[in-house]
Amino acid sequence: MHGILIHAHSGFRWIVLILLVVAIFNAFTKWRSGKSFTEGDRKINLFTMIATHIQLLIGAILYFTSEKVVFSGEAMKSSVNRFFTAEHLLMMLIAIVLITLGNIRSKKAVGDSKKFRIAFTFFLIALLVLLAGIPWPFRDLGTAWF
Repeated sequence: MHGILIHAHSGFRWIVLILLVVAIFNAFTKWRSGKSFTEGDRKINLFTMIATHIQLLIGAILYFTSEKVVFSGEAMKSSVNRFFTAEHLLMMLIAIVLITLGNIRSKKAVGDSKKFRIAFTFFLIALLVLLAGIPWPFRDLGTAWF
């Protein structure tokens, strides 16, 4: 079961990243072209937020079942354990909060341009945090592309 969750979490990151890039591109192009904020725009932002929350749920299960997460002072002595116990968790939570806030604040903003600007800003910062917090294979943390 643990292996299935790891593969699901690793593979689902691509869906999250694709949705996030689409939402950023959509917000930027429509913000710069002065277009109206439509129901489709709201749904892109919403689906991006939902995907990140699903990823959070899978990650939460893995956090409490993974041998790479160590709940002791020894975790900080190993770069792999430190990454998965503290760094990955913190960066992903920050990114998810940013995506959630970006979605909520863009819906509540007055004016189409402001809605797109808020979504673009929050989602772009979240993307940068996500990219920094993903255990890419080239980081030598014992992970794979899928």
